[in-house]
Formats: sequence, C-alpha cells, structure tokens
Amino acid sequence: MKLLAARARILADVRAFFASRGYIEVDTPLMVPSPGLDLHLDAFEVVPTGVVASKAAPARFLITSPEYQMKRLLAEGHGRIFQITRAFRAGECGERHNPEFTLIEFYLPHARVEAIMRDTEQLVARVTGGFVELGRRHIDVRPPFARITIFEAFERWAKTSSEEVSWLAKHDENRFFQMLVETIEPQLEKLEYAVFLTDYPIEQASLARKKPSMPTVAERFELYVAGVELCNGFGELTDEGEQRARLKNDQEKRRRQKKTVYPIDERFLGALAQGMPESAGNAIGFDRLVALACGTTKIRDVMSFADDEL
Repeated sequence: MKLLAARARILADVRAFFASRGYIEVDTPLMVPSPGLDLHLDAFEVVPTGVVASKAAPARFLITSPEYQMKRLLAEGHGRIFQITRAFRAGECGERHNPEFTLIEFYLPHARVEAIMRDTEQLVARVTGGFVELGRRHIDVRPPFARITIFEAFERWAKTSSEEVSWLAKHDENRFFQMLVETIEPQLEKLEYAVFLTDYPIEQASLARKKPSMPTVAERFELYVAGVELCNGFGELTDEGEQRARLKNDQEKRRRQKKTVYPIDERFLGALAQGMPESAGNAIGFDRLVALACGTTKIRDVMSFADDEL
C-alpha cells in the first residue's frame, strides 16, 4: 500500500515537473498500424474476433512506444509535449520488465540532445530527491550526471577498440549486445552515481540523427542508475529520405531473423517530409524510476499487478 501511494505521488510530481517547464500533456492512440521496426522489440497484434485483416480493416498493433504519433504532432507545430502512457512489448518479463508497462515520453522541438538530457537529469533528481537508496548503497543522482561514450565504455571495460565496436555494431549485432549486457552493464551497476551512456554507433539508433562532428555516430543516450537502464533518448532524425532507408533496412533485418516484419508508417514519414523541426526526445521507464525512488530495482514491487499475477 505504501509503495502504490508513493507511485501515485510520483505520478503527480512528474506531471508537475513538465508543467513547470512549459510542456503540454498529450494523449496518442495505443493501437496503431505500425509499432516500430526495432529488431529487439516485438509487438502484440490486435485481432478483433471474427475479423480478417484487409484493406478495409488493416492490422493494428499495441504500441511499443508513442514515438511516431508524437513526432507527427511536432511536425504539425506543437511545442514541448509529453505523455505518460501504457506501452506493450511481447516477451519482456523479469525483474525490470513486464509485457505491459508505463512509459514517460517527451520531446523538445528546436533543441539539441543536450537540452533533453538536462531535463532528464532534473526530472530524475526531483523524483528521487537527489539520491537512490538501495540497501546500504547510496547512489548520487544530483545533476549534472556523468557522461561516457559507448566507445569509451567498451575500451575501458571490454578492452575493445572503437574500430572493433563499430565493426560489431554493423556486422555482428548479437555479439555487440551480448558484450553490452554481460560486460558493460555490470560495470555500470557498480557505479555510485548516475551515468549517461552516449554516442551509439549509427547502426544502433535508426531513429536518431547523425552526430554532426562524427557521422558514424548517432545522437543517442541511455541513462543508468545502479545498473538500471532508465531511458533511451535521441537527437531526432528529421530527414524523410534517410529515415525511410533506415526503416527499410530494419525491415530486412527482421526478415533475415524470421521475425514479424511490421509495415512502415507512411504518415510518420509524411510528417517528416512536411517538416519536423530539429528536436530531441526521450522515453523513460516510469515503473523503473518509481522503483528506484522507492529503494528497489524490481518493478513488480511498485505495480498493482505484474503479468504473472493476472
């Protein structure tokens, strides 16, 4: 009861935080024609009883993120926007995963990636009070957070050069993620402070813009606190032609791995063609944030019901 009461207080605090910074709360659909093409995310298809998908009744999927629709709002001229929504990812179960979870997603138009990172720092610090207590551990989450590039992390903890990391990201994605999960993340877990992992290889960020000074690197960041990945943020790709090419490449990757190949969202690409401003965006796992604020890394502790309790 105390944890659910804390969750409710944090939910109100998150909304107050965004309101204080001029963000407008939006509400986009949970059921969409394309849930995204990330190789590592699988969606739930919504199949109405007795209805066969056709042009008149196309397939629909529960969102893995509200990203496409929120970017369409940016292209229509909306300013700072956020939402707190349910998201759905098939096959995700564990201490920090649940097939249905709560996501905070927010966007800053006319801004670079550093601006959204600063808002992220301030939000996490506000919710946690500046420190996360995990047993005897005292994790410092006061801004500014530490920053380390993924290339520096691989070199420091996996003894892998930047050239090798780039090759793995492009030619052996499974090995890249295995090293990230098995070697890099355990080291991040040992840190007594929050850290942004930044500058991913471009192959690992199909929705992020290239870093102007390093075109083989994407403006992508993830935030880790005590080894918990809290967010996934981008300097957003706004070029329609490049985005289309990347999505087609993602479709081919899914096809090669015999995964469901979801359709490309043409209205999303149309919004980019119409003209989406230079923007930065981020998605924070709300359940994970609440868990850390409450002194745990288990999201089921701060959920009314986990999937295996239904």
